[in-house]
Amino acid sequence: MHAVSSLLLLGGLVVQSVFGWPPSEHARHSGEILKRSVDSFVATESPIALRSLLCNIGAGGCHASGASPGVVIASPSKSNPDYFYTWTRDAALVFKCIVDTFSNEYSADLQTHIQEYIASQAKLQGVSNPSGSLSDGSGLGEPKFNVDLTQFTGAWGRPQRDGPALRAIALINYAKWLVANGYTSTASNIVWPIIKNDLAYVAQYWNQTGFDLWEEVQGSSFFTVASQHRSLVEGKALAKSLGTSCDFCDAIAPQVLCFLQRFWSPSSGYIIANINTSGRSGKDANTILGSIHTFDPAVGCDANTFQPCSDRALANHKVVTDSFRSIYSVNSGIPQGSAVAVGRYPEDSYYNGNPWYLNTLAAAEQLYDALIVWKNQGSITITDTSLPFFKDLVSSASTGTYTSGSTTYTTLYNAVNAYADGYVNVVAKYIQSNGSLAEQYDRSSGAPLSAADLTWSYAAFLTATARRAGIVPSSWNAVSGNTLPNSCYATSVQGTYSSATSTNFPSSQTPQTGIQSSTTSLPPTSVTTTTSTTTTGGCTTATSVAVTFNELVTTTWGQTIKIVGNIDALGNWDTGKAVALSASGYTSTNPVWTATIKLPAGQTIQYKYINVQTDGSVRWEADPNHTYSVPVTCATAVTKSDKWQA
Repeated sequence: MHAVSSLLLLGGLVVQSVFGWPPSEHARHSGEILKRSVDSFVATESPIALRSLLCNIGAGGCHASGASPGVVIASPSKSNPDYFYTWTRDAALVFKCIVDTFSNEYSADLQTHIQEYIASQAKLQGVSNPSGSLSDGSGLGEPKFNVDLTQFTGAWGRPQRDGPALRAIALINYAKWLVANGYTSTASNIVWPIIKNDLAYVAQYWNQTGFDLWEEVQGSSFFTVASQHRSLVEGKALAKSLGTSCDFCDAIAPQVLCFLQRFWSPSSGYIIANINTSGRSGKDANTILGSIHTFDPAVGCDANTFQPCSDRALANHKVVTDSFRSIYSVNSGIPQGSAVAVGRYPEDSYYNGNPWYLNTLAAAEQLYDALIVWKNQGSITITDTSLPFFKDLVSSASTGTYTSGSTTYTTLYNAVNAYADGYVNVVAKYIQSNGSLAEQYDRSSGAPLSAADLTWSYAAFLTATARRAGIVPSSWNAVSGNTLPNSCYATSVQGTYSSATSTNFPSSQTPQTGIQSSTTSLPPTSVTTTTSTTTTGGCTTATSVAVTFNELVTTTWGQTIKIVGNIDALGNWDTGKAVALSASGYTSTNPVWTATIKLPAGQTIQYKYINVQTDGSVRWEADPNHTYSVPVTCATAVTKSDKWQA
């Protein structure tokens, strides 16, 4: 089949600043035109991609009928090909994307999806399957299940050893958010037992072969091994923050890193995607995906972990993308140093071998990652290894380190930025007019092919454009795990496994450290109303809450600010029934409009503010909708503060 990836660009589009000038006036104007076209595409496609991704998540997703809550379907396609299953890898990458988005901007709707995903994975770990069971961990290597969380018993490429590592990474990132916001007990009691099983699997089985992420060849995969290393390093750090330990993480991670170096071929100048196998050149988008999914902005351009801006990863980017230049008709006539459509590997024959949207986007994402690091560190270094990559973009490039104050740095930076945008523009050229992203697009015509609405394609778009906007994931502590050991051994640790049975999340776990509430516009979801009167810590949980909405907006005499939303209390989007705010506290230095509305505890709402003019006409604030979940606590009154979205 395929495999499927991993926050996102929710909220306003943040355009990465670009400074300096390309080498010629023609190049400057061409770059400006490309940037504007990509800006427009990203702004239009972002809400479509997020909505389409969530449609593929059960139980309420519009394309996921029959799927259990929190289960990611690979695609709604049920024939030619049938992707209406859930893959451990695909689901983990999708939810890594969702967790990163959530961590960047709180959303109660996304939190519900995350919690349902975690509960589903706790159950899935215990499902005996053709790969084995939980008792010895072998069942965790099963790649594919039915969407109702029952085993898939058909013939398949199994085991696949990237799924447990990727699932651990996704869950670790949510656990980190919980710890940062004071919910360590939730992370310890609910999330950590699932993570620990997956990390134990990695430590026990990492040095055994399995099928690659494309599910076609058995051997050792760069993508898998890179993900396994990250999971152990990040798992060790999480364990410490939870007051426990992961001794096998500490013991095995350096050996996995040591093995990872074997994928680099100095003589060929690229990363061999699969070793312990045969029949291919090893040029494969697997390696670009491995780099972007182990991106850590805090470790710079580290070559041992193949960071996106490392000389190894950049050299590999050139070799992999160049391998598709001459074999796809859609790439005909595109000069060296300009973006092309990117497939899986040049020998691919699946559906006759075509470009994939997610791989073309991954090529862009690696470059956006590199730009982020170069900007942060204020320099770009070119080595003999990376020189061919840079010379494609700037013919006069030469080895050396160039600081941000230099003309050379500016020229290189802008050239890479335009190159990255070029890959997004390729996707824009071949995407369906309604914004739908399939798995592939035809190598000759560019027409969408294979599975429609591939969940990974949407996640890949969201992660790439998040990086374009300068939104970066949290560090996975790579700096503590990028040193090679003195000696390398194919050692492993026998794991112990136990069912994670605690999956009931506390009712209200909202940000506690100053994180802003989300203003993201999400697809419609069911509204939950909590009417509990449970006594907690000596107080009674409120069943309704007086929510005071404070809106900062400068107005002129005669104008009135009102709030309207998706529930009866807010007029069900009917501006004639919108609730008026009071300007009693309004001053020139604090132009605040206020209204207090009683809402059920636990209810999630979407809303916007409108400005009613003196003539009765209505001016809406800009997208996206505000989203807010009324807290379920002992408090009977809370305040929600917003600012007019211009």
